[in-house]
Amino acid sequence: MASTSSPHDHAELMLSAKIVVAGGFGVGKTTFVSAVSEIAPLNTEAWMTEASEGIDEIDPTGDKTTTTVAMDFGRIQLHQDLMLYLFGTPGQSRFWFLWDDLARGALGAVVLVDTRRLSESFAAINYFEHDSDIPFIVAVNLFDGKLTHDLEEVRDALALAPDIPLIACDARDSVSTVDTLRALVTHTMRLNVTHGAA
Repeated sequence: MASTSSPHDHAELMLSAKIVVAGGFGVGKTTFVSAVSEIAPLNTEAWMTEASEGIDEIDPTGDKTTTTVAMDFGRIQLHQDLMLYLFGTPGQSRFWFLWDDLARGALGAVVLVDTRRLSESFAAINYFEHDSDIPFIVAVNLFDGKLTHDLEEVRDALALAPDIPLIACDARDSVSTVDTLRALVTHTMRLNVTHGAA
C-alpha cells in the first residue's frame, strides 16, 4: 500500500516570536538590530537638525547625527525551529507613545544601557518594570569594546531587581548580539516554566 504522508508531515515546525530592543537615545538599538539581522534591516532614521534643538536629546559626543523616529526592524533565525522578529524602539522621548504598540505581543525585550549616560536608561527600565508585562533583560552595551563598570555596580545604580538578568553586550558584534538574544529567550522560557509550575 502506498504511503499517504506528505513531505510536509516531517518538516520541522517553525515558531516565530517578536522581540523588542529598547533603551534611551543613542544606546545602540539600531546598531544591535543591524548587527544581528539576517535580512537588510529596516531603519526609520531621520537627521537631527537645528529645528529639533530643545526638543530632542543631543548626543554629547557629537558622533550621532540621526535618530530613530518610528522603529528598527530585523529578523534572525535563532534556532532551527525559532525565528525572531526584532523591533527596535525610538529613543527620543517624544516618540515613546509608540512603545506600547511595539511591545504588544512580544515574547520579551532587551533593554540596552550605556554606562556613560546611565540616567538615559531609567525610563526604559521603568517602562518594562511597571507599564508592561513582558519579560526583559538588561544588556550593558560595550562602547569601545570595554566594560567600564562592574555589572553588580551597574545593577545597584539602576536599582535593578536581582531576578532580572544583567549581561554585557557589544551591539556592533553579531556573535555578542546573538548571545544576548539567547539569554533573553532562556530567561523567558524559565519564567514560563516557573509560572506553569505555580
